[in-house]
Amino acid sequence: MARAGASDRAASIRQLGVGLAGLLFLGGCSSRPNVANLDSQGTTIICFGDSLTQGVGASPGHDYPSLLAHALDGEVINAGVGGETTTEALQRLNADVLSRNPRLVIVELGGNDFLQRRALEETFANLDAIVRRIQAHGAMVVLVGVSPGLLADTTRVEYEKIARVRRAAFVPNILAGILTDPTLKSDGIHPNDLGYEKIAQRIATTVKPLLER
Repeated sequence: MARAGASDRAASIRQLGVGLAGLLFLGGCSSRPNVANLDSQGTTIICFGDSLTQGVGASPGHDYPSLLAHALDGEVINAGVGGETTTEALQRLNADVLSRNPRLVIVELGGNDFLQRRALEETFANLDAIVRRIQAHGAMVVLVGVSPGLLADTTRVEYEKIARVRRAAFVPNILAGILTDPTLKSDGIHPNDLGYEKIAQRIATTVKPLLER
């Protein structure tokens, strides 16, 4: 009986090993991030977005791309344009992003679409096109979610879907805890220096492992 029990345990261990090997093969337990273009040969890091990327409400040098550059100890290009929708961003993608040989692009867009009540289908179709075109150019993408009040759950699902399908890194609801805290805001929508520090920290946490590969 003792030998039979040992045999059963050995068989269970072998089965567990096979299961773990399968998970590793699928990426379920791998330490390697499941992000497209992880071995990108690009040379620049670009923050592509609207006023949150541009740094509206921040004092000089405290926009999140500048703070991210300090956290990464390297150059980060601020390609943010205040008030921009995903449609407008898509139109300038070549000139402001793809022409700059990107290694990694942080995409923060959608907030103005929601404020202007653009159709969600159009907004996320544009975002998907932006992510696909950046990846086709050979760069990694970090997609940043912006959740607008009552639409928060719906939009998060759509951001997550793009990130999952396109194998982009994802930072959910970048304004979480900022919009509801007056000490972190410069106006009703935009962060102040302290708020932008939080944004930079959240994005740096996701970006750093991608650049270490």
